[in-house]
Amino acid sequence: MFLRATKRKKDGKEHRYWSVVESVRHPSGPVHQKTLLYLGDLNDSQHAAWTKALDVFNADSGQTETRSLFPSDCTPPSTDAPALSLRLQDYQLSRPRQYGACWLACDLWRQLGLDQFWAQKLPPSRQGTDWARLLQVSTAYRLIAPGSEWRCHRQWYDQSAMADLLGPDFHWGGKDQLYLVLDRLLPHRPALFTHLQARWKDLFAAKYEVLLYDLTSTYFEGPAEGIPKAQFGHSRDHRSDCRQVIIALIVTPDGFPLAYEVMPGNTSDRTTLPAFIAKIQTQYGTAQRIWIMDRGIPTEEVLAEMRAAQPPVHYLVGTPRGRVRQTREQWESLPWQKIKDSVEVKLFREGQELYVVAKSGGRQQKEMAMRRKKLARLLWTLRGLRREASRDRLLLRLGAAKSKAGRAASLVECQVPEAAPADQKNQKSEKLPPGSFTFRLKKQELNEAELYDGHYLLRSNLSDKEPQWLWKLYTLLVEIEAVFKSFKNDLGLRPIYHSVQPRVEGHIFVCFLAYCLQVTLRQRLNALAPGLTPARCSKRWPGLRCWIWSCRPAMDVGW
Repeated sequence: MFLRATKRKKDGKEHRYWSVVESVRHPSGPVHQKTLLYLGDLNDSQHAAWTKALDVFNADSGQTETRSLFPSDCTPPSTDAPALSLRLQDYQLSRPRQYGACWLACDLWRQLGLDQFWAQKLPPSRQGTDWARLLQVSTAYRLIAPGSEWRCHRQWYDQSAMADLLGPDFHWGGKDQLYLVLDRLLPHRPALFTHLQARWKDLFAAKYEVLLYDLTSTYFEGPAEGIPKAQFGHSRDHRSDCRQVIIALIVTPDGFPLAYEVMPGNTSDRTTLPAFIAKIQTQYGTAQRIWIMDRGIPTEEVLAEMRAAQPPVHYLVGTPRGRVRQTREQWESLPWQKIKDSVEVKLFREGQELYVVAKSGGRQQKEMAMRRKKLARLLWTLRGLRREASRDRLLLRLGAAKSKAGRAASLVECQVPEAAPADQKNQKSEKLPPGSFTFRLKKQELNEAELYDGHYLLRSNLSDKEPQWLWKLYTLLVEIEAVFKSFKNDLGLRPIYHSVQPRVEGHIFVCFLAYCLQVTLRQRLNALAPGLTPARCSKRWPGLRCWIWSCRPAMDVGW
């Protein structure tokens, strides 16, 4: 193994990026270099530490001494530090295992107190199956390299250091136990929510006054006919051909999940909120919380109930885009208040509610560009349809063009020639006369549509808050979208292959546990490396070993 430097010019300066490389010889003869660890841009002291020194504990003196590393066929230079000669040709690699990511997952598991929690909830069976530590293996697997239980049993567990970390008394059963542990999780879900809330409050002083609420869907591979909650419905994954379930989730602005619920795939978003509010108040008590939701979730009746509750349930919710036009007379004459470089707001009241009209200059330009791009593509296609000879083919191509243009198609008016009478039709010689197909752009409608681009209308019963604070609260909804993205991409939530209802919900439960470890790690590293995420660190979670090494000094100081 050796250090390899890669030079790169950036901003007029030359940077050197280092990595640990190993020479590997193929059985057929050629030698290639395999990158083991990416170190990044090292300074001189770090480079010297990597290339020349190794800390060795001297048992005789009881102190740590520095040894310089040199191959056995090289003569060490005269330095103050004693030299240590290595016979690299005698080293052998035996049963390599992934250690860093597994150790980190187990450490996060202990920090959240999940080892003690699950030891009480899932005691070992009479046959010796340790369900608590088996769940720990499933959660670590879901966090590091998500896949099927069969792959965990046949491949990942043997290639990981989980057996070494869990101790020699842990009995690894097999794939059947990995499935059976899923059946034992759901009764302990409310207790887990309460436990996690207390742990995050102790570790990070987490606050739960502001709650983000949203829904997503995940689909099944296969018929899934034996699962009652697996139904056809509106798919957020664009898989309307598959059955699905709906997942409703509540998180804090920092990303800490407070609760979740699995619902049938055909559940309407508008019917979910009252039950969730009652559930949160029953489990955590009645408090002054602010619920932030997207515009498609609450109904007028639900919002009225939230205002009439004692004490009132505060909310901040978006409204449909058409509501901006309907209320134009109320806010058009009001002055804009600038809260950011490209964001301006107006305030007006209506009954017990405060309305905030927000205009984002950057979003306005983006929406206009997107619409004009679709319009240009549609008009170009319509010009080509003028040469179409058959009316039936003209209608088919026109429908396809409008479908591709989406809502922009309503801004173009098309005149299609009428069909010829049945007695005058001649299938072989029927042709459309020149100029029979015409179209025009509705310029007035286009100007009106662009007038409201980038505009948002928010409504809330928080009447004493500043508009800047309300807008900042609403933009926190992107946090829950990031949570859903992490569930589906990083933790392998979709698709679901199970065909039994308890194991479907158990699969989602394990994904929830893995995300709890992930968000805890993100908060731990936030003070050390703000903005560092698994996606930025590496496209795959095995790259966590680089992450651990980069943060090792701070972790040794006082995790």
